[in-house]
Amino acid sequence: MAPTISFVICVLFITDTVWTRSVRQVYEVQDPEDWTMLDFDCPMECFCPPSFPTALYCENRGLKEIPAIPSRIWYLYLENNQIETIPEKPFENATQLRWINLNKNKITNYGIEKGALSQLKKLLFLFLEDNELEEVPSPLPRSLEQLQLARNKVSRIPQGTFSNLENLTLLDLQHNKLVDNAFQRDTFKGLKNLMQLNMAKNALRNMPPRLPANTMQLFLDNNSIEGIPENYFNVIPKVAFLRLNHNKISDAGIPSKGFDVSSILDLQLSHNQLTKVPRISSQLQHLHLDHNKIKSVNVSVICPTTSALSAEQDSFGYGPHLRYLRLDGNDIKPPIPMDLMNCFRLLQAVII
Repeated sequence: MAPTISFVICVLFITDTVWTRSVRQVYEVQDPEDWTMLDFDCPMECFCPPSFPTALYCENRGLKEIPAIPSRIWYLYLENNQIETIPEKPFENATQLRWINLNKNKITNYGIEKGALSQLKKLLFLFLEDNELEEVPSPLPRSLEQLQLARNKVSRIPQGTFSNLENLTLLDLQHNKLVDNAFQRDTFKGLKNLMQLNMAKNALRNMPPRLPANTMQLFLDNNSIEGIPENYFNVIPKVAFLRLNHNKISDAGIPSKGFDVSSILDLQLSHNQLTKVPRISSQLQHLHLDHNKIKSVNVSVICPTTSALSAEQDSFGYGPHLRYLRLDGNDIKPPIPMDLMNCFRLLQAVII
């Protein structure tokens, strides 16, 4: 029991680190006495707040080009403009940049000058959501920890794109045009520290191959995935949060061991084509099965026997760890058997 509890605590701690590790680094500041030595020339198109001398605000200004960035800037906000290109020249002196927000512009891959981004040796966060990118940009700086590319037109990931991004912890590719042939077996090679991978709202029919071993959060909602390969989770033994809502997964698409993966704490399979509750690990805490085609539930699957509870090792049932269950939107008709109702009362369950 003790090793299991320790593992769960470790997972939650590390997962939180995805969001906080880089933030802690980004918000390191220089000694206030140093500000008097800085050159506060501010681009006329932008705003430089005296209370935040390392930030440059150029958002919502109808800009078509990136202005020259002063050397003191760490945080650059350029979202919601008409920018089409990222040349090297504006960043010549911006050697301290940690954060660039270029969301909601018109940037294409052809508009990114080679070396413009890779020269930013201290960059940690890069936001390029809602642009016109058709492939993941490359080369990128080795220092990068978060890459946000949601809502572009990305359909290609050139070979070697991620080969040097060993510090990347979060990769967001949701709402693009990725299909199965966009991935090779070595596509994700180099992402040694990736923890969160989001590829929701694409056009995938299969699970992506050879994911980084440290992946803990995998989001694949709103694709057309039909099944899970046998032993798929062996290569991502730390996955704790798995979202597969709004796909086409049926009973036949789930391997014999199903989702019997001890690391998974939160599993979401809403809006699929399941007719029965799949096999799941006893370590599972949250299970979403709403809006499938499930007609009945075997109580021994949801609530293990007393002896299994005391042993805490029912590899087929959910064990004592299940806290939340959704079964609404299925074909479960009343009356629900009393033993199943008693089981539901032990959980935070939504069944109708």
